[in-house]
Amino acid sequence: MGTTWLGIACGIAAGALWGLVFLAPELASAFTPLQLAAGRYLAYGLFAVLLVAPRWRALRAGLGLREWWALAWLSLLGNILYYALLASAVQVGGMAMTSLVIGFLPVAVTVIGSRDHGAVPVRKLVPSLLLGATGILCIGWQSLGDRLGDGRTGMPMAELTGLLCAVGALVSWTVYAVGNSRWLARLGHVSAHDWSLLTGVVTGAQALLLAVPAFLFAPSGHAAGDWLRFAAVVTGLAILASIVGNALWNRMSRLLPLTLVGQMILFETLFALLYGFLWEQRLPTGMELAALVCVTGSVLSCVAAHRPKLPEAARQPAPA
Repeated sequence: MGTTWLGIACGIAAGALWGLVFLAPELASAFTPLQLAAGRYLAYGLFAVLLVAPRWRALRAGLGLREWWALAWLSLLGNILYYALLASAVQVGGMAMTSLVIGFLPVAVTVIGSRDHGAVPVRKLVPSLLLGATGILCIGWQSLGDRLGDGRTGMPMAELTGLLCAVGALVSWTVYAVGNSRWLARLGHVSAHDWSLLTGVVTGAQALLLAVPAFLFAPSGHAAGDWLRFAAVVTGLAILASIVGNALWNRMSRLLPLTLVGQMILFETLFALLYGFLWEQRLPTGMELAALVCVTGSVLSCVAAHRPKLPEAARQPAPA
């Protein structure tokens, strides 16, 4: 179980860093989601190029056309498209609703992973999935209660748009998480950190194409202070969430089965909520606290389901 706990530690650390991306649209609200995505991934690409340069020739020699195509679509789905949709959902639909939808990532990834050869059957993961879904529904109930308390009924077009963006982000990252885990399993000669940096190089190239419409056709006139804050936010996200967070996630993906990898995504939602409480300078409500307990229980029950069975002889008591 030592390898399992190391993988879980990497997953928790990655979730702590990825949770920061939910705060970024609030910290740089003067800029559009496309500008945030372009800025973050341009910075990610720049840092990745600098870090991978000493090993570039050796890495390039070990990758063929199929691997580069995989990096291209993984970068697009897991970075550019996912973050643009996520930032749009947070700015338009709110942080709670976005956390609710993204929180169903573990269910999607775990169910897909249960079809892998030798995976833990879904029936053993039902308690974990139910706890995770209950936690996310607690967040949604809290959000609904806030709406009704304010006298609002129905769903305005803006929030419907935010919901659709959140669902799109859910689908995009589910495909990325499954595909990335399977590619890491195939590429034993490429380290998890190097795969993360190569993803950054490709993402940076894609961000160059995104930056043109993001900054050329968007409203201008930002103050110097806004630009400084924007630069600080996208640089922080590039280093912490993209380079360090992705490296930790890739390391975890090699240590854990896909059915357990799915549960690790819950930590992103957990830390996003914690950062939200700090940002709003308040304590969690009863429903939010229940959600945190359910999420923690979901991960622990999933770990228990993956615990290897002892051989029959090892379970027998020693003779007196």
